[in-house]
Amino acid sequence: MNAPRTFVIGDIHGCVDEADRLLDALAPSSTDTVVFLGDYIDRGPASKAVIDRLLRLRHEGPRCVFLKGNHEDMFLAFLGHSGLYGDAFLFNGGEATLRSYGLAMRTGQTSAHLLPPDHVEFLLSLEMHYQHGQFFCVHAGLNPRRPLQDQEVEDMLWIRNEFISHPHPFPFTVLFGHTPQREVVLDLPYKVGLDTGLVYWNQLSCLELHGERLYQIRRGERNVRSRSLRIEFSQHQHQPSSDSAHRNDHREGRP
Repeated sequence: MNAPRTFVIGDIHGCVDEADRLLDALAPSSTDTVVFLGDYIDRGPASKAVIDRLLRLRHEGPRCVFLKGNHEDMFLAFLGHSGLYGDAFLFNGGEATLRSYGLAMRTGQTSAHLLPPDHVEFLLSLEMHYQHGQFFCVHAGLNPRRPLQDQEVEDMLWIRNEFISHPHPFPFTVLFGHTPQREVVLDLPYKVGLDTGLVYWNQLSCLELHGERLYQIRRGERNVRSRSLRIEFSQHQHQPSSDSAHRNDHREGRP
């Protein structure tokens, strides 16, 4: 019997075709875990279909961990649930999400009553973070100047430069999405960024933790490529110091 695998997948943003092909190529079994870093919706053409695909995956067998992204949080706030910046939802790709549900030009209150109940349940069930051994998964990152127990929801959903540009003092490697890059951010042993701008016609990325293997598919393509990151990971042992976080950075604005 094969050893259980753990896959961590970056931001999908309504691009269901590539998500479908990646999941088909990974073919996770009932002993595997698939972690999604959030931002399933907005900007791309098929947010509803993405959530349908994720719900189907949950019933197919692998353990699924669905983290909340800032776009799901905005959507929930727009619909009248707790969340941040619901008034910015439509201006951050939310119109494309409503169109995918056939709800163009609807208000939040109206949309909330017309969404499929299992989709609302899915959005409300999203988790803020997930730890697997030496890896800590979160949508945007962590504030390196706060203890882990004092992290704020806004930082975990929205933080950018003050996390990405500096080392942190935590005893694990943070896997995050949120900030699109042309290639995966490998700032080992501190962090790995897996948002590679799929919705901007770049690629969807997935890291398999135990095999230290990267899987990627480009927007509009059918073939999933993979390569080993074992050398990169083996060169770094995680030994962050308590004073490794920068003190003179600044908070970037919302995208």
